[in-house]
Amino acid sequence: MKYMLLMQFADADADKIPPMSGWKPEEIQAHIAFMNGFCERLTASGELVEAQGLDDPSQARIVQAGPDGAPVVTDGPFPETKEFVVGYWVVDCETEGRALEIAGEASTAPGPGGEPLRMPIQIRRIMAEPPVEP
Repeated sequence: MKYMLLMQFADADADKIPPMSGWKPEEIQAHIAFMNGFCERLTASGELVEAQGLDDPSQARIVQAGPDGAPVVTDGPFPETKEFVVGYWVVDCETEGRALEIAGEASTAPGPGGEPLRMPIQIRRIMAEPPVEP
């Protein structure tokens, strides 16, 4: 089964996890080294499908079809947004339990002072087929 693991950040976390712009260079290097090693281990196990970090939310755009069907684009940042996704992994593993283990390991990525960030990782199963009515 495939799962998407979404690395989230919330404004409420700002006291615990300061923005990377305030991290020391060696803290950023340690974080990136952890993420690279993490992805290498998932690749070696055959579980990694894809992983990406996302740009700052201020670069986000929301697109909706307007009344005439033409796209209407709204620029960010979005002050009302309390949480945003900062990166994701798509993993292909045998069980949800394994996906939970992978998410738990991702959450231990180091931050300032080398301490684990303990960031929330949302897990969503990727739908393989339409849901069946009971």
